Amino acid sequence: MAMSEAALPLAQASPGRRRVSILGATGSVGRSTADLLVRHRDRYEVVALTAHRDADGLAALARELRPRLAVIADPAGYAALHRALSGTGIAVAAGPAAVAEAAARPADWVMAAIVGMAGLAPTMAAIRSGATVAFASKECLVAAGSVMMAAIRRHGATLLPVDSEHNAIFQVFDFARPETVERIILTASGGPFRGASRASLADVTPEQAVAHPNWRMGAKISVDSATMMNKGLEVIEAHHLFAMPPSRIEVVIHPQSIVHSLVAYVDGSVLAQLGSPDMRTPIAHTLAWPDRIATPSPRLDLARIGSLSFEAPDPEQFPALGLCRQAMVAGGGTPAVLNAANEVAVAAFLQRRIGFLDIVALVAATLDRVPAPAPATIEEVVALDREARRVATELIPGAGR
Repeated sequence: MAMSEAALPLAQASPGRRRVSILGATGSVGRSTADLLVRHRDRYEVVALTAHRDADGLAALARELRPRLAVIADPAGYAALHRALSGTGIAVAAGPAAVAEAAARPADWVMAAIVGMAGLAPTMAAIRSGATVAFASKECLVAAGSVMMAAIRRHGATLLPVDSEHNAIFQVFDFARPETVERIILTASGGPFRGASRASLADVTPEQAVAHPNWRMGAKISVDSATMMNKGLEVIEAHHLFAMPPSRIEVVIHPQSIVHSLVAYVDGSVLAQLGSPDMRTPIAHTLAWPDRIATPSPRLDLARIGSLSFEAPDPEQFPALGLCRQAMVAGGGTPAVLNAANEVAVAAFLQRRIGFLDIVALVAATLDRVPAPAPATIEEVVALDREARRVATELIPGAGR
């Protein structure tokens, strides 16, 4: 992908109230987005909210934000949602197709915060509508990067990164002169096991793995942070978002999570975005973009922090990073296989069916077994994802018993 093909164009502020939808409203990113909408009611009109199966949580958010439509992906939650919103005038629907329909409703801005490949169909629906899509489900872009970026250009949509690292890059990347960018540098906290020996990780429990030292996140992304698979997926995501070749994307460990990422330029300048570790900051940036809105995020006090430290990631402790780079270089459908296998492996770990060190091993074994031609359509991405999940599941000890 040429540098000029990055799908992050400049824009003008839209007049009047901005129509917004949240896909994955009851997750951590969705709730942070809702918090900002409540604080800025005069600026936003909520079109739709969706959730996977938390009907009670979705109903509470709907009563607070007053969307036109609330959708629960799991049909089993429809009755509870319908009951809770009876008499409010808010339309209620259920099922994956209804989630995609909600995503396609006319809106100026859509938060795509459905975790994993479950977010692919609704995110694509929002893209096809030509909306500005605030993107927090990196797995979709990892698996379907080329197909998604082509759709963004075809439908005139805009993709804004919500991950703190990519949002930081977005804020300091010179899109008018991309040829002046020498490299981009993603920061990583190192997760809860930074500095631990590989041998000590063999007995890690799910509770330990999800206890991130700096960020409050869902279980899946917290485990990905602990293995640093999350950072590897973010390298692939950055490759698509900023049209940057793999050789010019670096990762550095930064335990304080204050410098969220950096962009180095050909003249030797390095620009960074800093802030407290609070997802409401990058969400607010995309929600108001190209303007800015106030957030309650803790203000940065560098004098109190005192010092910031950086170190290179240990490839032996974090083999997921190397595995992701190999998948990115291999290209084609390899990242889709990587992502699918990782989702299966993390789920198995959280269910205590495999150990912490088995996560990356299971992903590597799946990559060895699944042919990965380049998908040309979303349907081909879905088919490859399904095959990779089948193989990864069969590789889990005791599967099929």
